[in-house]
Amino acid sequence: MAWSTSQLAELAGTTLKTVRHYHRLGLLEEPARSANGYKRYGVTHLVRVMGIRRLTDLGVPLADIPSMEAADGRPEEILRALDAELAADIDRRRRMRREIAAVLEEGVSLGLPADFGAAAADLPRAQQSLLLAYSSILTPRAMALIKEQYSRPRDEVAEEFENLPVDAPEDVRRRLAGHLAAEARAQQEAHPFISDLDAASRRDGALARSVVAQALVAFYNEAQLDVLRRLHILLEPDGPAEP
Repeated sequence: MAWSTSQLAELAGTTLKTVRHYHRLGLLEEPARSANGYKRYGVTHLVRVMGIRRLTDLGVPLADIPSMEAADGRPEEILRALDAELAADIDRRRRMRREIAAVLEEGVSLGLPADFGAAAADLPRAQQSLLLAYSSILTPRAMALIKEQYSRPRDEVAEEFENLPVDAPEDVRRRLAGHLAAEARAQQEAHPFISDLDAASRRDGALARSVVAQALVAFYNEAQLDVLRRLHILLEPDGPAEP
């Protein structure tokens, strides 16, 4: 008994559309036809379709099947490459599950870089966005240092700067810049590279500077930017003495 295309698809556990697609790609030979023009499939076609499905279930692209089946084919090479891709995909999915678990169980913010965990989760949204932007340019070493800093309890100076209102008075801005300068110098002594954007960045210098500049303007208010300008002046080798 010969089978129709729909019967072949049913037996192989696939669809009529898929069988026709195999024909178009040249993976499945056309069957003989009856006197009235209907296709007549047999068991060899069934085995062929199921064999193709077996390979695609393993992740083998349809385009690679002819190479695997050729006399001088390279099935082991293709399968090893596929296995490596699957291993990488498994690792990626495991990482995704860890990150989802951190969000669900530890309250980790989705607005922070993925590897920050619960560090800095209570930062204002603007500060989190700033860190996310920085993660696009900074090296893993630089980001690890930032993460370590935010893992420690933040002092009053950091809290005050993060929540500084746009109408903060002159004396507050000057005082904050002075305190931040002292902290920045201590950090530079411990980690000299962090003060050099070219050394701390994994991107082209001009591109990295454009990200920093745009992020600061986008996520800090005018008072905070003024404090940072004052801080930059204080950190210059010939800068003025701190108040």
